[in-house]
Amino acid sequence: MRHFLSLFDVSDDELKRIFELGHQLKARLKSGVREPILQGKVAGLLFEKPSLRTRVSFEAGMAQLGGSSLFLGEDVGWGKREAPQDFSRVIGQYLDVIVCRAKGHEKVETLAKYADTIIINGLTDLCHPCQALADLMTIHEEFGKLEGQKLTFVGDGNNVSRSLALACAKTGMTFSIAAPKGYEIEQEFIDRVLKHAPGAKIEQTSDPIEAVTGACAVYTDVWASMGQEAEQAKREKDFADFQVNGKLMAAAEKDAIFLHCLPAKRGQEVTDEVMDCPTSRIVEQAGNRMHAQKGLLVWLLTEAVDKIHVD
Repeated sequence: MRHFLSLFDVSDDELKRIFELGHQLKARLKSGVREPILQGKVAGLLFEKPSLRTRVSFEAGMAQLGGSSLFLGEDVGWGKREAPQDFSRVIGQYLDVIVCRAKGHEKVETLAKYADTIIINGLTDLCHPCQALADLMTIHEEFGKLEGQKLTFVGDGNNVSRSLALACAKTGMTFSIAAPKGYEIEQEFIDRVLKHAPGAKIEQTSDPIEAVTGACAVYTDVWASMGQEAEQAKREKDFADFQVNGKLMAAAEKDAIFLHCLPAKRGQEVTDEVMDCPTSRIVEQAGNRMHAQKGLLVWLLTEAVDKIHVD
């Protein structure tokens, strides 16, 4: 049973194949072709956190591939009415794949341990691998390649930035993050990435200008994510010098694109000027959530069956 709990779960070649499938399926959809590759397959969307892009992109993607999906919210009693192992073993009998959006990463690990079906991490506190798929797909579409490019993340060392650091490492990109002191990506995670992808180029700095220099893409996220609302005031103060604005974008490559996983707090981590500039790719990036995930679904439910990945 293959799962996609993080990008550590796929080899570099497998990641390239997922991108390849995503690009192919996107091109076919654009030409009006919707092949029922996953006809009869059922996806369960087990969500502990609210969502726009993750929910709609997976539901629409499954429908376009000939499958179906079920949204499973609080009413199913996940983590409340019965033991996690009982819930996981039962729900695994009904579904071909479960997309789990959880507060704690250990919850998707528990599903993967007990549920006899494929588990996809739709977001946890540790990482957001499906978002990273869409992000790199967008960069590849813009510049025609990933290897040798530089992606800069300006903001918190959070789940999104961790996944981007790993995704860049696996595709030959340089990853740079500019974060205030105390908000960097944990060295333990960086060490794990370097062990998984020796030779990876990861840079951490507290200087946004230094970080974006040479970058083909500048990326940011909200300063306080879901669950960190109590820290909002402190984070606004700590991140005040890390706003992505016209001046910061001018320090990147001339044709650098702007990315944001959304939703954004305009006027805080990013200005309207940047969000709506000609090189902003936030809309295309959001659209690629569906296309990249369709590639992932097809790979997991067809090509990856019975194949064992060794980390």
